[in-house]
Formats: sequence, C-alpha cells, structure tokens
Amino acid sequence: MFTGLVSDVGEIRSVKPTANNLHRITIFCHYDRAGIAQGASIACSGVCLTVVDTGEEDGRVWFAVDAADETLRVTTVGRWRHGSRINLERSLKVGDELGGHLVAGHVDGIARVIARDDMTDMARFTLRAPKELSRFIAAKGSVALDGVSLTVNTVEGNDFAVLIIPHTLQVTTFGTLAQGDDVNLEIDTMARYAARLIESR
Repeated sequence: MFTGLVSDVGEIRSVKPTANNLHRITIFCHYDRAGIAQGASIACSGVCLTVVDTGEEDGRVWFAVDAADETLRVTTVGRWRHGSRINLERSLKVGDELGGHLVAGHVDGIARVIARDDMTDMARFTLRAPKELSRFIAAKGSVALDGVSLTVNTVEGNDFAVLIIPHTLQVTTFGTLAQGDDVNLEIDTMARYAARLIESR
C-alpha cells in the first residue's frame, strides 16, 4: 500500500524485453541502495512494481523491475523510454504518516490532460477519464494520478479537474505535464466498493 505522496522522481535508464513476455525496466533514483530490498514494492508513476535488482552506475543508484505485457497495455509503462521521468514512492510501513489517501498501486486506466491553466505558482489540470471509470470520480473525492494523491475539484461528465499546489509541481513530474499527456489513473478504493454494494442490491 501507498499514500500517494511522491518521495522521489526517477529517470528511466533502460527498457529491455526479457523471457516470459516481461520487460526489464531499470530506473535511476535518489534512494539509498542499501535501503532497497529485492522483492520490495515501489510505486512507479502509480504502478506498483517489484524490485528484482539494484546497482550503481557513475555514482547513481538504480533499481530494476519487471513489467508484464498487461501492465504495458493498460498503463503508461509501455511508453517509458530512456530518459523518461517518473514519480516514485516507497511502500508504507506500520506507523508511517498517512498524508494522502490509501493507494494500492493498481492502475485502473489512463486519463488524458485536456487543459492546463497556470496560475500564480499553481496549476489547474482538466482531465478526461475513461467512461467506465468516470462514475467513480466525485467532487471532493480522491484520485491518484501518476501516483500522486489529489483531491478532485469539479466533475462534468467524463471530465474532472484537480488543482496542483506549488510544492507538488516542484517535487513531481506535474511541473512538465501538458495538454495531451496521459497519466495513470487509480480511482479511490472506497468509491469502487460503494458502487459494488449499490449494484448488488
């Protein structure tokens, strides 16, 4: 589990196909190599991936993960290339502060940025969600976009808006996010279960 508070911005070192229809993705990070255990979970732009190797290159720490074809198909992971920047978050430990909302790292789909409005030190993004997911998104509710826990400001049909504060713009990839870009979308788990309970009645 994660909380949607990004702790680092990583850079893709390489993406290479391996056996069993997997892709080995190596990611530069600022974490202490000694603190990255093999088998650990790290949210990579909202996608929970398992560490399979670590190393250092030219003084930079990297870790490697494997992504299956399904992950590449339903998330933006299939578009990552050398130099791509991604949001990173280590998994929660017992006793950690839950500053965002509970995020599973299981991406539901891809949302597209249809507008970016820059204000003084802040930015308002309007995004379009897949029709089958838009019913789970509510004003004042929570979503995770590329692994960032955000509060929904407004909803209109399949479109919704979020306001990004200066700190988030500085410490995540949202500073360079632009109209036409796609982001990984994870809906709030509570919304999913509430809808299921209503449907079962």
